[in-house]
Amino acid sequence: MNKISVRLLLGGALVVALAATAAILPGTAHADTTGTHNGYFYVYRKDAPGTATLTLGAGGRYTIQWSGINSLIAGKGWSTGGRRMVSYYSTFNTTGNAYVGINGWTTNPLVEYNIVENWGTYRPRGTFLGMVTTDGGTYEVYRTQRVNQPSIQGIATYYQYWSVRTAKRTLGTINTGNHFDAWASYGLNLGTTHNYMILATTAFQSSGSADVTIAPILCC
Repeated sequence: MNKISVRLLLGGALVVALAATAAILPGTAHADTTGTHNGYFYVYRKDAPGTATLTLGAGGRYTIQWSGINSLIAGKGWSTGGRRMVSYYSTFNTTGNAYVGINGWTTNPLVEYNIVENWGTYRPRGTFLGMVTTDGGTYEVYRTQRVNQPSIQGIATYYQYWSVRTAKRTLGTINTGNHFDAWASYGLNLGTTHNYMILATTAFQSSGSADVTIAPILCC
């Protein structure tokens, strides 16, 4: 099984396809890498400084280790998001600000959304709008705004919608449609066009590791 190794260098990225390897190697400059692997879409974005290693595993699995980074997001999922039942299991360790959960984007308008399942020293918050009970737990709904910040459309100003679980968990099933409906009930409407949606590890100014697998849903 071929896996992809990407070594990020200052001033650009050198992409080398290697058989029997599994790592996207540590980056020393801004990383902006997307692609497909074993039937899943993946994202790896990291700003300098610090190091990170993303390893793309079998199926929906990936592992990520990071140290002294400023900001990082990595994960596997789908090139087009939407209403899905996303089952997963994970391990997650951090000494700082990081979290694991669904991350996705829409356009028309440009919106970034997050469904946070687990976190480190900081639990994401924003303008509190209400609660949603789904997926075996309760989530708090927030909205934040990013002004002139990086996005899938370059530097832009956009809203972020959040469902943040009140109790951490490392495995379960996320019904994204239930969260979309809850956000809409609070006036948070997604864009008309879905971009990617991944089960992501996101980190800021921290070190840590995560091992995350999107698990097939067994029916009947």
